[in-house]
Amino acid sequence: MLGDTAPSFIAESTQGKIRFPDDFGGKWVILFSHPGDFTPVCTSEILLFGAMQEEFEALNCRLLGLSVGSVASHIAWLRSIEQNIAFKGHSHVRVTFPMIADSSMEIARKYGMIAPRIHSTMAVRSVFFIDPEAKIRAIVSYPMQLGRNLSELKRILVGLQTVDRHKVSLPADWVPGDDIIVGAPSTYDGTQQAMDGLTCFDWYFCTKALPLKEKERVPIASL
Repeated sequence: MLGDTAPSFIAESTQGKIRFPDDFGGKWVILFSHPGDFTPVCTSEILLFGAMQEEFEALNCRLLGLSVGSVASHIAWLRSIEQNIAFKGHSHVRVTFPMIADSSMEIARKYGMIAPRIHSTMAVRSVFFIDPEAKIRAIVSYPMQLGRNLSELKRILVGLQTVDRHKVSLPADWVPGDDIIVGAPSTYDGTQQAMDGLTCFDWYFCTKALPLKEKERVPIASL
């Protein structure tokens, strides 16, 4: 659940043994599951995650993939992606983030990634955003047939970091560079004063720009 401490685990991966959260202190983590290796929707996602991994790392975020496949299967699949798959302008993508082998489904069950009404032995496309304090901050789940939108996942990460950094809220369709929402005044007498210098649509809905240096942290074009 949102706000809960993310369940800890030890697992084997394509990058060796993973000890979560001990190995990721001070970093954000995007933990995502996929139904199976060598499947077309999953292949498109892993390739694009791999193409964007440096962008996520620049945001102090580590990617962690997971499925019920074995480490050997994961390695063979990642080699196939690097050697054979070209998609949306990306090819020869080397995936260096860990892919966890969860053959017992222990981790998937801890995180609620198994949806029995959909499939009892495969994880659905779940995404968990975990902050540096190992708290679950956002959860997104997709059906098996629908590939994830990686630009939206990056937007969520940047949005959560912006919320934490500035203690603000963000409006619908917010992207880096947009105005942020200012908290509504808590008293009647404070309504007019609170609106001064802001862009206000009514007393309870006002926005303001972040400093230019904050807008430049993640250019709009990179989302």
